[in-house]
Amino acid sequence: MFRTVLIANRGEIALRVARTCRELGIRTVAVHSTADRESAVVRFADEAVHIGPPSAKASYLHMPSVMEAALRTGADAIHPGYGFLSEDPDFAEVCEAHGVTFIGPPPHVIEKLGDKAEARRLMAEAGLPVLPGSIGAVNGLAEARKVADQIGYPLLLKAVAGGGGRGIAVVRAADELAQAYRETCAHARAVFGDDRLYVERFVEDARHIEVQVLCDRHGGAVHLGERDCSVQRRYQKLIEEAPAPNLPDELRTRMCEAAVRGALAVGYVGAATFEFVVSGDGSFHLMEVNCRLQVEHPVTEMSTGIDLVREQLLIAAGLPLSFRQEDLAPRGWSIESRVNAEDPDRDFAPTPGLLTEFMPPGGPFVRVDSHAYPGWLMGPDYDSLLAKTVVWAPDREQAIARMDRALGEFRVEGHGLRTTIGFLREILAHPSHRAGEHTTGFVGAMTAERQGAATAEAGEG
Repeated sequence: MFRTVLIANRGEIALRVARTCRELGIRTVAVHSTADRESAVVRFADEAVHIGPPSAKASYLHMPSVMEAALRTGADAIHPGYGFLSEDPDFAEVCEAHGVTFIGPPPHVIEKLGDKAEARRLMAEAGLPVLPGSIGAVNGLAEARKVADQIGYPLLLKAVAGGGGRGIAVVRAADELAQAYRETCAHARAVFGDDRLYVERFVEDARHIEVQVLCDRHGGAVHLGERDCSVQRRYQKLIEEAPAPNLPDELRTRMCEAAVRGALAVGYVGAATFEFVVSGDGSFHLMEVNCRLQVEHPVTEMSTGIDLVREQLLIAAGLPLSFRQEDLAPRGWSIESRVNAEDPDRDFAPTPGLLTEFMPPGGPFVRVDSHAYPGWLMGPDYDSLLAKTVVWAPDREQAIARMDRALGEFRVEGHGLRTTIGFLREILAHPSHRAGEHTTGFVGAMTAERQGAATAEAGEG
């Protein structure tokens, strides 16, 4: 097992990784930017190293600084968390070159699956259903038009190097394609340094279901069931749950088996997530494969009792999986809600600021993953995630009630700060969500309902 793990990340995921390392007796090193010098993980880790200014490009994404910190502190492994360098094959190669274990899949696997067009091709070869679209990246607008004529509208233009809901455009008609193509190319070039795009059919009001997979270096591979991540705004997830409600067992089995088959086909090692879209007719298609821990991994941990970070560490150390597929017995229902410092009434605009009060909920079967505390300055440099609230209960109805209770206990105050807590509770209370009938179009429809009600109320006033 590793002696020292450097955590190349920040926020709640850095703290969450550090906790499991401590349980395993592993020394931890936290890296931090100037803005994060007072962060919770800096206080918790055995050692902390300053790696640069607030800009992520000059700190958390700056490979030389991160690697120098690892070598200077004697780290023999690096856990990248999610985001930042977690899916960068170059960084995984740099780790290898310096004899430091990258806790994730091999660089060549990240490279293949990170190229989303290449991933579509590989998964199709492995027999997984992929959405109709271009085989790989399109070679310009003319080829995009040709593919669009074949698959029809609406469609999605997606950045080959995209992620986190960015670099995606919905095109609903042929006369929108040229402008959307130019704008998405420019966005992809600016954000990812790669302006290649691919084309894919857009399935409206679908369900977003993902399957968690673990693979070791000895050919072992298991799935840990599925998560429903359909409650989204602008492709950013708000509420996730496991298992997925109203998903037929036969469909669940086929999706999980497909995910394991796809992972084995590319020689995957570590934790992977296969993201699928499920249409109203019950068909499913692969959207993408994520080569890292997901933000929503706690819902799987709560329903299976498996510590996914612990498994990542064991696998990276060369050990076989600590359990077999038949040993897994998911039970009950788990739900995660993302509490963000955002204003739902201003299109979820971030509301950074100083936290004057932060009191998370408690009680039975409630888990809160957060790095926030009173006095913490939530700056504008990073994402707006304040806390993940996760609950477990024997069934979905009780889990929803527990989540509503937990969110109601949250006390978060700050200068100019708004949160998504009230919006999340509205979602939980909505008849469509309570019936488990929500789709990826749910939040958009609910937002329109809210705006309509507000307009009517203003008119009456």
